[in-house]
Amino acid sequence: GHVPCGLICHPDEEHILYPLGCAVVLQHLKTKKQSFLYGHTNMVSCVALSRNGELLASGQITYMGFQADIILWDFQKRELLARLSRHKGKVEGLAFSPNNIFLVSLGGQDDGSVIVWDVAKRAAVCGSPASARSAGNATVVVCPSSSDHSFITSGNGTCRTWELDVTNRKIWPTECKIVNLKRVAMCIKVADDDRHFYFGTSSGDILKVNTNNKLMIDCEPQKNKFSLGVTALLLLKTGEFVVGSGGGTVALCTGANCRAVKKIEVHGAVTSLACRDQGHQIFVGTNECQIYCIQYPEFKEELVAVAHSEAIHDIVFPFGASDLFVTCSKNDIRVWHTPESKELVRIVQSNLTCHALEVTRDGDSIISGWSDGKIRAFTPRAGKLLYEIQDAHSMGVTAIAATSDCRHVVSGGGEGQVRIWDVADKMRRLVEILKEHTAAVSCIKITKNDQECVTASLDGTCAIWDIVRYVRKQVFQVKTSFKCVCYYPEEYQIITGGTDRKVGFWEVVDGSAVRDVEGSSSGSINGMDITSDGTRFVTGGDDHLVKLWDYQEAAVTHVGVGHSGKITRVKISPGNKYIVSVSSDGAILIWNYP
Repeated sequence: GHVPCGLICHPDEEHILYPLGCAVVLQHLKTKKQSFLYGHTNMVSCVALSRNGELLASGQITYMGFQADIILWDFQKRELLARLSRHKGKVEGLAFSPNNIFLVSLGGQDDGSVIVWDVAKRAAVCGSPASARSAGNATVVVCPSSSDHSFITSGNGTCRTWELDVTNRKIWPTECKIVNLKRVAMCIKVADDDRHFYFGTSSGDILKVNTNNKLMIDCEPQKNKFSLGVTALLLLKTGEFVVGSGGGTVALCTGANCRAVKKIEVHGAVTSLACRDQGHQIFVGTNECQIYCIQYPEFKEELVAVAHSEAIHDIVFPFGASDLFVTCSKNDIRVWHTPESKELVRIVQSNLTCHALEVTRDGDSIISGWSDGKIRAFTPRAGKLLYEIQDAHSMGVTAIAATSDCRHVVSGGGEGQVRIWDVADKMRRLVEILKEHTAAVSCIKITKNDQECVTASLDGTCAIWDIVRYVRKQVFQVKTSFKCVCYYPEEYQIITGGTDRKVGFWEVVDGSAVRDVEGSSSGSINGMDITSDGTRFVTGGDDHLVKLWDYQEAAVTHVGVGHSGKITRVKISPGNKYIVSVSSDGAILIWNYP
């Protein structure tokens, strides 16, 4: 949702495509089937589709001083055709010429160049600085619909039209004469006849420029400008405009003065507008990771897809239910329907981050731990607040678990304390404080008989507690920060994962190490879960891979490649039907259990 003009409707009118982290997602509108294009080593920063829909280009961000790749894809075969590397740091924008002869790419702030590529030869034709030294950075590039040898760039205090001389391998810029060019161009659209082009600005107006003499003709609207700038623009065959703003307004504008005839409000700043069925359907993408479909001319919106826009910190399945799961992130908790990947309930707590979740065994409440140090319980159906425990922990609640009789809650905090709460009566009283850890508690698991629990901490200790007598039974320490812990189903062993990249096996009775195996080649292990029969367990971490293990052999049997961010948690559904993994880029990936 954060990539400008990242949501694109394919000319076959059956697919939409958008970037997600390091991947590009192709989704069939009717069947909802998704295909993934993997090849980038970092976040995708821009995408472009050829006019006939045969070719797709995507650019990425990389580290300063390193080359950022542009990848050319075959849409039908879903395969990588070529990797084009010239820009450094970031590829800011991409555009295909009308007949797919050339691809124009724009470099980011640290690169500042515009390059024309020959699509057939997969080679650069020529390049040039994208803007004058006295101007800001060019951020938008677009090609007209009639000429393969011209294109337009614009950005912060710059607007240029370019002519390509293939014979001499040169591109020649012409500055457009625009009054008050200090404003930032956020999007450009060229009229179908190529006589004019329009660009939306950060000041909330739309500038109209003559393509021939490069003069600004008009600046509208004079009043009632669009809040937080015009971030997306669409020209309809009827001559009307669809305007998307940074304030979350989508407006249907008509006439020379761009008067808004109809308006709707969407959640988040509009980053993309895409047209389908010759303008009868308009897709809207926002930076809050929501996709809407607007029916034209009624101009009524329908929510098509939603996702978290921030890192997801936890995921949990209700007891015995594989068709539902709950995730938490900054500002909200969401309940999802697994088979349809559909959001059912959203519980919003503005400007707060939910770090941990638990669904009680009876399914009557979702218990959550928050960054403000409070424990909150909600109803799963309506998301109504049941109760709130004030000041549960001084440095935020980082881990939480509930007993199977639903009478007690065990919580862990950022300061390292483990606290046991009685939530059966209306008082929600504190029963006991257990002190062992010196850093944040990252994970808590309770045994089936509700008599013991294990807590893992970032200080490198794992403690096993008697939660009937409130005493510590065992503690073991290694040079790592533990991120996750699981009981073997028969509860005589536990397995751990952490920043040392190892999966550790430990005896519960005396806390001795049984064995440890290399769980990741790069980065920590952040999440793990084990099947109900104990034959398999799953891990995920900073290496972006979901790994399924054989418990007895301690060997990886299956690897899931798909995440483009660090995996924060992973869970196996009851009945071993699905594996669901969540990551720091806000993605939820649902896998078939092999």
